[in-house]
Amino acid sequence: MPVNLTAPDPASLAPVAGVELGWAEAGIRKANRKDLLVVRIAEGASVAGVFTQNRFCAAPVQVCRAHLNVGRGVRALVVNTGNANAGTGEAGLGDAHRTCVETAKLLGCDSTQVLPFSTGVIMEPLPIERLVAGLPQAIARLAPHHWLPAAEAIMTTDTVPKAASRSVDLGGHPVTITGIAKGAGMIRPNMATMLGFVATDAGIDPALLPRLARQAADQSFNRITVDGDTSTNDSFVVIATGKSSAPRIESIKDPRLVQLTEAVAAVARRLAQAIVRDGEGATKFIEIAVEGAAGEDEAARVAYAIAHSPLVKTAFFASDPNLGRILAAVGNAGIDDLDTGRVQLYLNDVWVAHNGGRHRAYREEDGQRVMKGAEILVRVVLGRGDARTTVWTCDLSHDYVSINADYRS
Repeated sequence: MPVNLTAPDPASLAPVAGVELGWAEAGIRKANRKDLLVVRIAEGASVAGVFTQNRFCAAPVQVCRAHLNVGRGVRALVVNTGNANAGTGEAGLGDAHRTCVETAKLLGCDSTQVLPFSTGVIMEPLPIERLVAGLPQAIARLAPHHWLPAAEAIMTTDTVPKAASRSVDLGGHPVTITGIAKGAGMIRPNMATMLGFVATDAGIDPALLPRLARQAADQSFNRITVDGDTSTNDSFVVIATGKSSAPRIESIKDPRLVQLTEAVAAVARRLAQAIVRDGEGATKFIEIAVEGAAGEDEAARVAYAIAHSPLVKTAFFASDPNLGRILAAVGNAGIDDLDTGRVQLYLNDVWVAHNGGRHRAYREEDGQRVMKGAEILVRVVLGRGDARTTVWTCDLSHDYVSINADYRS
C-alpha cells in the first residue's frame, strides 16, 4: 500500500491550453490495460527535456535527445509502458524512429517533431507492430482533460496514478501547470525520474526552458530515491505552450522566470514525492534534511548516503531505532575532513545525537515512537557551513524483494 497517497481526483487536474492527451490498450506486454499514450502539443510551444545519465540509456532517450537538438519544435509525445526498449541495440533505435514516423503520419507533422518514451522490461524487443496498431485509438481519444487516464497509461509497478495541478498568478495573468509521472522502483534519478511530464500554458523562449527544466528537476526528481538504481529510461519533459494571456518570458532577467520555475518545481516535487510514497513495498515515507554543510553537493552526498543504506532502510521498516546506522552512513559519505564531534542528529522532534555521540537525554522509546509513524523526518546538522538540501526516500521491506523477484512473471 502506498504511504498516505491516493489517486488524484480528475476534477483537480486542470487542462492546459495547447495540450491534448489520448491513450490506447495496445497490448504491449499485457492485454486489456492502458499502455500507450499520445500527447499532442500545439504549434509554437517550447519543449525541453532532462534525461538519464545511465550510459546504457534506452533507444527512446537517444532519439529524444537527437530530435530536441534538431530544433524544429515538438508537436507530440508518444509513451509506451510494458517494454523499456533499452539494451535493444540498432533494432531498438529503429523501433523508436518508426514510432516517431508513424505518429507523424497520423498527426501531420515531421518525425523529428515527435519524442518517444518507453518504460518497462529492459533488453526485450519492443513489439512495434502492436504499438503502431494502437496509435489510431490513442489519437482518436485526444482531449485536453484526459490527464488522469494519461497518468494511468504510463504506470508499470505503480499502484497509484500520479498527477498534480496548480494555478499561479504570473504578472497579473492566471497560468496553469499540470503534470503526470510514473515510477515506483529503479528510482535513484541522476537527472529526473523514470518518466515525468509537466505542461504549462505560460509562454517562454525555447532557449530559456532547458534551464527551467533542469532547475525544477534538481529541486524535485533529483532529490528522491527508492532503491539507489538509476534507470535506463529516465526522462523529464517540460512543455510551455504560450496559450495563456501572460506575455512570453523572453529574458533570463525577467523576474517571472523565477516565479514560473518555482511553480513548475512545486508540481514536480508533488509528483516526485508521490513516487517515493508509492515506492515498491514502501511502508514509510522518509524526509532526510541535511543542514550545515560546506556546499549543497556535500549535503546531498550525506543525504543519499543515509537514504541508500540498506541497514538504515531496513531499520525503518522494522521501526527499530538502531540509529547508530545513520551516523555510520554519515561517516561513510566521503567527507574526509568531517569533524564528527560537531554532528547533530534529530528524528522528528527527538534529539538523538549531540556533538557526534548519543544525546544524554535520548531514550530508545522516543526513537521507537517516531519510527512507528508512517512519515519520518531525519535531520542531520554537520556544523561545517550554511548549505542544506532535502532528499525523500522510503524504507526497504520484504515486499520490495518479492515485487522485483516476480517482476517479469
